[in-house]
Amino acid sequence: MKRFELYPAIDMRGGKCVRLFQGDYDQETVYGDSPFEMAKHFAEQGASWIHMVDLDGAKSAEKVNHKHVLQVASDLDVKVQVGGGIRSEEDIEFYLKNGVDRVILGSVAVKNPAFTKEMLQKYGERIAIGLDARDGYVATEGWIDNSEVKAVELAKDLAATGARHFIFTDISRDGTLEGPNVEAIAELAKESGAEVIASGGVSSLDDLQVLAGRQKDGIEGAIVGKALYTERFTLSEALEKVGQ
Repeated sequence: MKRFELYPAIDMRGGKCVRLFQGDYDQETVYGDSPFEMAKHFAEQGASWIHMVDLDGAKSAEKVNHKHVLQVASDLDVKVQVGGGIRSEEDIEFYLKNGVDRVILGSVAVKNPAFTKEMLQKYGERIAIGLDARDGYVATEGWIDNSEVKAVELAKDLAATGARHFIFTDISRDGTLEGPNVEAIAELAKESGAEVIASGGVSSLDDLQVLAGRQKDGIEGAIVGKALYTERFTLSEALEKVGQ
């Protein structure tokens, strides 16, 4: 079995590293002035992936903080996955041609399934689908809008077209440090047959161990944000814990 992957998160807004509470743009905490320095800090602790989100891009539906993403991809020995504001094939190609390993399609997967399926067939493993759910239904546009699409149904539909990686966020847990919604994540993996990266709510090394223990159910990794920024544990401690 391949190793359980940890994805330290760098959410960018106005060129800074921030965290939002339950996706609320009015409840923002700034944790650093340089996304690159933050990524370097994680890389030095052993990160093999960095998860970067362009929050300005998610809201404005176009790339805004891309220069920070490209700097990390080109100057650090880590893999990068990026989401936020990616709405066209031109956006996808821009990142993939500039050293980014995986691009996350979020809102567009709900609003334009035909385009999403076309991109999955063309780019395969290099596309991840971001499913951000509130009460089981997908939310879009930086979590501002709720859709009438069930996360599990969308996952099954896209997996049938070739989606191999889903990033599942339970919005009610995001930034709360209340623990991830493990059963919902495992259900999505089981129903879709794809690999799911857990996002939102990780507050302790125990949370990570529980998620890592469900790898056989299809949970392939976890995105960790606020717990690292509030020093609940370090990335090196987390890597050691899930590597056991």
